Amino acid sequence: MSDKPEKFIDENGIRLDGRRVDEIRPMTVEMGVLSRADGSCYLEWGNNKVIAAVYGPRELHPRRLQRPGEALVRYRYNMAAFSVEDRIRPGPSRRSTEISKVSGEAFEPVVMKQYYPSAVIDVFAEVLQADAGTRTAAINAATLALVDAGIPMKGLVAACAVGKVDGQLVIDLNKPEDNYGDADLPIAMTEDGDITLLQMDGNLTAEEITKGIEMVRVGCEQIFAIQKAALLEKFGTAEEEQVLEDAELQAEIMSEEEEASETAEEDVAVEESEDLEDTEVEEAESMFEEDVAEFEEDEEESANEGEEVITSEPEDEESNEEEGEKYEQ
Repeated sequence: MSDKPEKFIDENGIRLDGRRVDEIRPMTVEMGVLSRADGSCYLEWGNNKVIAAVYGPRELHPRRLQRPGEALVRYRYNMAAFSVEDRIRPGPSRRSTEISKVSGEAFEPVVMKQYYPSAVIDVFAEVLQADAGTRTAAINAATLALVDAGIPMKGLVAACAVGKVDGQLVIDLNKPEDNYGDADLPIAMTEDGDITLLQMDGNLTAEEITKGIEMVRVGCEQIFAIQKAALLEKFGTAEEEQVLEDAELQAEIMSEEEEASETAEEDVAVEESEDLEDTEVEEAESMFEEDVAEFEEDEEESANEGEEVITSEPEDEESNEEEGEKYEQ
């Protein structure tokens, strides 16, 4: 009888393990767990338990495999026989060989191999307990193991998977979702968002793949934060932590200053607008007063001209009378 659940996501958008569709499983990291390895990391992600170890750089044998201009990065992924409920046959399989190849290629763009010509860097990822997403968990652990070994890298690599269940996309699939889901799309990427690994099992449309990559990008940002916290815990100093705290505080202060500056600029703009309106009103009033004054002056001039005409008529009459009297005489 199949143990497939009737529904993977309830009406509230909650999955079987209590997560939302865009939420990853809890992750814990411990670095430097193997004293004989140059770098190591133990990672728990949900019910996955993975340990990664790095040996090298060291001389590569046989010599015919050496690369004169760069180092060779050999990645070995393996699942312990006791890592699953049904015991598996120990040793490499076709699946583990394929995962080893593509996972090793995921580190090609970031590991600075040119500093170790003719050398080899061996990365071992051992799955102690499996619960879906083991290849992505191994990549996340191997990234920290490489840093722990002091291997120069251009940046960190994080990996997460997106799948499809009940017709919806979900990230970081658990075991039931991985076994009975419609699709599984594991992706690894750098901090710049460059994809270094992408595989797909199942069927997704082009739109679903695009949306799934964006969901994985958000999930990887959370993983990067966990990786950086683990690195800071091991390699960081109190001074560095204080610098980070000061930087965060300074960023908050700058953000507040920018908001205050924007508010002040808005206030100034409002005041300038009000001043401009007041100026326009004053100019209008001044122009009105000038027009009134000109009108009054014109009225006065007209009135004065009328008075002059009226006063001149009697003078003419008097002169005419005088002339008449002269003629009579």
